[in-house]
Amino acid sequence: MAVEKVAVYAGTFDPITFGHLDVIERASKVFDKIVVAVTTNPSKKPLFSLEERVRLVRECAKEKPFVEVDSFRGLLVDYLRKRKARIILRGMREISDFEREFQHASMNRKLCKEADTFFVMTSEKYYYISSSLVREIASLGGSVGCFVPEAVEKALRKKLAKK
Repeated sequence: MAVEKVAVYAGTFDPITFGHLDVIERASKVFDKIVVAVTTNPSKKPLFSLEERVRLVRECAKEKPFVEVDSFRGLLVDYLRKRKARIILRGMREISDFEREFQHASMNRKLCKEADTFFVMTSEKYYYISSSLVREIASLGGSVGCFVPEAVEKALRKKLAKK
């Protein structure tokens, strides 16, 4: 019996974008299951709560049977151990991502020698998209439908209308 190949794609996903979904879809050609692990980051102040982000990721991935959505707080390597996983999936958009991602991969490997990081380059049609730019455009009244799924665009409009 073959062992299922699982990768953990951790992030804040505030909100999830077509770039994130592209990384998931492309990684599914290598891995049997992608666990999208929504987390908190002490250096970020998210627009959406953890629960709202999990709900949005689930909504956007509902047609992808190879995706499992979960959440965690704390160190990614601790989450990997808890899940008995060893592959961290990371998307890279541009060369400036490399330094930060290389540092994170190295630190994760130091904290957990079994952890390996698998990098996927985002498709060129999405490389310029970031969650922070999507939030900024939406907060200024711009349309973000070409950057995020419809459910996310609706959630952004609703959330920003309350502010």
